[in-house]
Amino acid sequence: MDPVKSDVAHVDVGADPEKYEEVPRSGSRQQSVSLNRNVTARIQNPLAGIPRATLFQNVEDFARDAHMEDQIPLLQKGALVAQDPPSFESVEELDEVERDALRNEVLHKWRQPVALYFTVILCSIGAAVQGWDQTGSNGANLSWPQDFNVPDTPPKEGPVPGVDYDYNSWIVGIVNAGPYIASAFIGCWLSDPLNNYFGRRGTIFFAAVFCLLSVIGSGFSQTWPQLFVTRLLLGIGMGAKASVVPIFAAENCPAAIRGGLVMSWQMWTAFGIFLGFCANLAVYNAGAIAWRLQLGSAFIPAVPLVIGVYFCPESPRWYIKKGRYNDAFDSLCRLRNTPLQAARDLYYIFAQIQEESDIIGKSNYVTRFIELFTIPRVRRATLASFTVMLAQQMCGINIIAFYSSTVFVNAGAGRLQALLASFGFGLVNFVFAWPAVWTIDTYGRRALLLFTFPQMAWTLLAAGLCFIIPSGSDAHLGLIAFFIFLFAAFYSPGEGPVPFTYSAEVFPLSHREVGMSWAVATCLFWAAVLSITFPRLLRAFHPVGAFCFYAGLNVTALIMIFFWVPETKQRTLEELDYVFAVPTRTHMNYQLTKALPYWLKRYVMFQKGARLEPLYKFDGAVAEHQKVAVIKEA
Repeated sequence: MDPVKSDVAHVDVGADPEKYEEVPRSGSRQQSVSLNRNVTARIQNPLAGIPRATLFQNVEDFARDAHMEDQIPLLQKGALVAQDPPSFESVEELDEVERDALRNEVLHKWRQPVALYFTVILCSIGAAVQGWDQTGSNGANLSWPQDFNVPDTPPKEGPVPGVDYDYNSWIVGIVNAGPYIASAFIGCWLSDPLNNYFGRRGTIFFAAVFCLLSVIGSGFSQTWPQLFVTRLLLGIGMGAKASVVPIFAAENCPAAIRGGLVMSWQMWTAFGIFLGFCANLAVYNAGAIAWRLQLGSAFIPAVPLVIGVYFCPESPRWYIKKGRYNDAFDSLCRLRNTPLQAARDLYYIFAQIQEESDIIGKSNYVTRFIELFTIPRVRRATLASFTVMLAQQMCGINIIAFYSSTVFVNAGAGRLQALLASFGFGLVNFVFAWPAVWTIDTYGRRALLLFTFPQMAWTLLAAGLCFIIPSGSDAHLGLIAFFIFLFAAFYSPGEGPVPFTYSAEVFPLSHREVGMSWAVATCLFWAAVLSITFPRLLRAFHPVGAFCFYAGLNVTALIMIFFWVPETKQRTLEELDYVFAVPTRTHMNYQLTKALPYWLKRYVMFQKGARLEPLYKFDGAVAEHQKVAVIKEA
């Protein structure tokens, strides 16, 4: 017997799930929202309206099936709380300690167990490997091409006869792109099978080992093909790690602070970039081995990840997916403040996953990949994650992260000046990532993107135009650096943390691994394209044309985000099923006919009385919970 579906009408998606119509349900619930075509944009609690006796019977059936009979009273209390979250004060079965813990979820949302913070921070440290490697190769690019006899830039005294600088620039680009090529085509796609067999922690351990050993190997390379191979191996670990760590964090965190904690991935990436620039400066005078130290030092943040990952609790949602409900409950008890909150989340997650199964059955790896584009609810998540990940490369941040030293040398800086200016970029990138810890869950993912992309466009355009200033002028290098730093300041709290946080949230549990693999592969594939092409683009377009080109891509990305990226803040991972059930056409029409006119009236014409009708309507207890959140934020 299915303890949840016994009171729920089944949905027949048939051959064309887009034609689904809402149908009545038993009990007091009037309608079920289609998770493929949510034309009314309603968000529904799957437990709302179920009579108390029926709910208790469903919980007992679930507990027996899950071999958790000893937890039935606790699970029943948890189900009552999950059924109507704002009304927990009226649940007679709760004691004062449990009520106080539930109050603190709203009043003190950052008051969480040590195990939760340890898990998120430790795993996100792995992102520092990626950031450190980017900047290590950034500084190393000034030396290793000469050591391996593939110089890509003519010396100041003029080109050396017989040296093909155009050909060498392609080699430098391909070597720098090695980790992103391997990530996009191998590492990311290993995430799904690795997760299936070894769990989130096992996949992270596998990835960390690759990240640890491969960067050490890069420091001992004797030819550019050897360096290329070590960087390909790094990409295998980097892709698997980037595909699973944000998922791991998102699945473990409460909805109210999920964005702020999951974005620690980007925080540590930015910190890794900053540490990489520090390392570049620290070994500046190390002579012929400087570039080897710059590349090899990126192994450092992988060490705590390898040692500590199995001290973290496994994802409870992965346990639920495997039918290991006792393990899921034990994990939730470590990640939540009280057993009641663990029981509530366990049963609520289980109930919503049963709703998902109405539209998504069991499928193999290949089928799940195909379903990213064929199941409407999943397809919308695929489009949104593709958009934010592609935008991260379109915005041009990695032309600075990969090649800032080269850019500053082109601006007339000496080698030390270029490294110092790059250090400044890394510092700005890290410092301005901090505000997103609070703003990402307050203003939302979409709002941060829509605000920061126009700012990135004009600052990148200004940086490019500053190359027109005569190089002998004092203002030349200073203004270029200023606008690049300003660009980084706008990037860091917006497009920096959002893509990985967002992509880890938007897919249903059944497709979360392969969906995140798709998203990260998209990001890193285009990072590889950028890395390969920018040295040649810089030679062909010169810095003015290259920077202006990426400024134009920022505008294109802004339009894509405006139409295709729904908001996800402060919704549980399961409630997002309803958000992504809203047809893309409905979302686009709302943005064009409601949101854009409102914005023009409110912020261009300064009409304070302008009001925006919300797109999403929250049903029952979910609506009340939303009101509580809004009041708290106010």
